[in-house]
Amino acid sequence: MEIIGERINGMFKDIREAIKNKDKKPVQDMAIKQTENGAAWLDINTGPSAENPMEAMKWLITTVQEVVDTPLSLDSTNYDIIEEGLKLCKRPALINSCHADRYKIERVFPMAVKYNAKVIGLAMSETSGIPKTADARLPLAMELVAAADEFGLPMEDLYIDPLILPVNVGQDYVIESLETLRQIKTLADPAPKTTVGLSNISQRCQNRKLLNRTMLVMLMAYGLDSAIADANDDDLMAAAATARVLMNKEIYCDSFVELYKSKRY
Repeated sequence: MEIIGERINGMFKDIREAIKNKDKKPVQDMAIKQTENGAAWLDINTGPSAENPMEAMKWLITTVQEVVDTPLSLDSTNYDIIEEGLKLCKRPALINSCHADRYKIERVFPMAVKYNAKVIGLAMSETSGIPKTADARLPLAMELVAAADEFGLPMEDLYIDPLILPVNVGQDYVIESLETLRQIKTLADPAPKTTVGLSNISQRCQNRKLLNRTMLVMLMAYGLDSAIADANDDDLMAAAATARVLMNKEIYCDSFVELYKSKRY
């Protein structure tokens, strides 16, 4: 289970102010904290309010790589920004993300191959939006699997996101997301990897951390490989570690939580 740390994001006030003032300390402190707590990747997102998103992305990447060598996930809807960011990454990065639209696939997948990057593919398109049922999402996931084969992206470098919505507005979507996740693992051999934006499940809800932890464990039981999540939530990280033990993915030891964090899957 790879946790993609979500906190270096201009949507958060501390990071937004750091980008605005070119203040490295909050960004670097967050990079170190997430890494030490077991994040396998660090998501880098300038947020919507950055005056110059291209320069902000470059600054964030450089700033983070001064203090940690954790691989980066570059998060932007502007693929020119992502490509410039990929040029700066010291380790192979993760592109976050690509809808199952042909024109986006043709831009993203060759770029991923060129820079030895991985891709998060979303089981949605501009025409379909986020389909409600697993049956409607699977063909979109299959488009991404077929694209990986077409463009030479190794299947283990494709992470498909079945998409989850806040439980307070889409409660019936939850079980469909789980079923989509299960079926994604049957689309190829070897199967693509899977991921989710975990915190989406609890947007504008009470008891957010409890919802996130519970959803993570449920998703892991259905085959989840990674999640964009709060790596600084100790209880969340402990839940992930415990689920790995109970699913026989890890040999039990009394310090299994600390072992999980140190391995940074």
